[in-house]
Amino acid sequence: MSYTSAEMMTVAAARALGGGDICFVGIGLPSAACNLARLTHAPGLRLIYESGTIETRPDTLPLSIGDPELCQTALTTVGVPEIFRYWLQGGRITVGFLGGAQIDRYANLNTTVIGPYSRPKVRLPGSGGASEIAASCGKIFIIMRQSRRSFVERLDFLTTLGHGRSGAERRALGIATQGPVLVVTDLCTMTPEPETNEMIVASLHPGVSREQVVESTGWPVRFAPVVNETPAPAAAELEALRDLQARTARAHGSAGAE
Repeated sequence: MSYTSAEMMTVAAARALGGGDICFVGIGLPSAACNLARLTHAPGLRLIYESGTIETRPDTLPLSIGDPELCQTALTTVGVPEIFRYWLQGGRITVGFLGGAQIDRYANLNTTVIGPYSRPKVRLPGSGGASEIAASCGKIFIIMRQSRRSFVERLDFLTTLGHGRSGAERRALGIATQGPVLVVTDLCTMTPEPETNEMIVASLHPGVSREQVVESTGWPVRFAPVVNETPAPAAAELEALRDLQARTARAHGSAGAE
């Protein structure tokens, strides 16, 4: 069964989640991966969005955290202060699933500006809850399309802390959570090197070469001693993802079928 690189990326990210996880979900690619996991191998996965929806089970992918679909399909909806203070800062969420406009080798994220802060080429939405999610969730997964524009040597602005500018700042600040443990792209998966926290290539998606990854990364990317091939999507995974995207397109148009 044929598939696209975007489908490979979404499926690979979804597989990282387990049925016992409580996941704080970002909009866009993270939401697609999390809901695919819920619809396939992890029906017990509990999804939380920062608008206050707990254990939501959307039939279509939300356009934003304020999409009524989230509230209508949630077990309950609480206030934003409770989501952040009790659930997130209280250490009750096992996984935060994020994306970004830029990422560096230590999995710090930029969602604020492209270009100088005072005269940006592009002004982005900003942190939202990502900074708190990155600090307080047990661990962080990141999903992003890979190119030299997005995988950069130095961020234009550090919005969300991964492991810090040198890879050591998270530990130095005394943040007890793990931080980014997985980056999934349309080319490969990356995990942090234990000694340095630099993200190194752990697996290549089928048909992707090391040269393609190097050409699409803005820093001198390194590879794990053993680099595996990411298992290709199964037919059931693709069917579930395409059905979810088709429902979303019918409900929202193409803008919602990320």
